[in-house]
Amino acid sequence: MITSPSRLVPVPIPDRVAAMIGACLPLHVLQAEVDADCAAREVYRFRGPLCAEDRADREHALAALARANKILAKHHPELPVTP
Repeated sequence: MITSPSRLVPVPIPDRVAAMIGACLPLHVLQAEVDADCAAREVYRFRGPLCAEDRADREHALAALARANKILAKHHPELPVTP
């Protein structure tokens, strides 16, 4: 039996289209999007048993992600980034 592919296929967005979308968003929302993406990557970096310093760094990244997501959610409920 052949199954049909998922209709949700990630499609790359050309740079010019991304720039047009970005031009429609307020600057603080764009900055929050960048901050959330960086913080989410930082959170993923920490795996396994963590020392006290790594736990503190992970908590700092989670706090930065929460701050950025708060701004994104205020602008639009579907924008927050999940770690």
